[in-house]
Amino acid sequence: MHKGIALITGLVILGLVNWSIVEKEQHLKHGEVIFLELAPVDPRSLMQGDYMALRFEVGNRVREALSSRDQEDSNATQGYAIVRLDEQKVAHFVRLGEKDETLAPNERRLYFRQRDGRVQFATNAYFFEEGQAERYEPARYGRFRVNEQGEPLLVGMHDAELERLDPALPPVF
Repeated sequence: MHKGIALITGLVILGLVNWSIVEKEQHLKHGEVIFLELAPVDPRSLMQGDYMALRFEVGNRVREALSSRDQEDSNATQGYAIVRLDEQKVAHFVRLGEKDETLAPNERRLYFRQRDGRVQFATNAYFFEEGQAERYEPARYGRFRVNEQGEPLLVGMHDAELERLDPALPPVF
């Protein structure tokens, strides 16, 4: 009896894990490509071993918008930023928004979380192979795949001309 319950529980867990993997793969394959400009980061924490600390300019604008709201809203731990995409698919902050808000054709919703006063989109670090820090020093943009719910996944780093810094990445468009 106990073995049967353990087997069924194990199969359910494996099924859920595999479903989550399939969802992320679809997100990476079909999500819209957008770029978020990197904001300056303390140079001492920018490159730390095999990862780069990240902060995005859009996140700075979100934090400013949150702080200008009343105290309850400024402590929000999550929400949506409405961004406008330019012709290069670079996102520019427009306003704070809602999950089901109707958007203009060039606007997108980005889900964010706020932790310790910092606004994060998907992650606050980009991991790379040890010894490759020099390759990522010219990074100026993060490349994301965003699904219809506004959930971003960081997939690569790009320089000021939006050239990929990781040659192993698939084509941008």
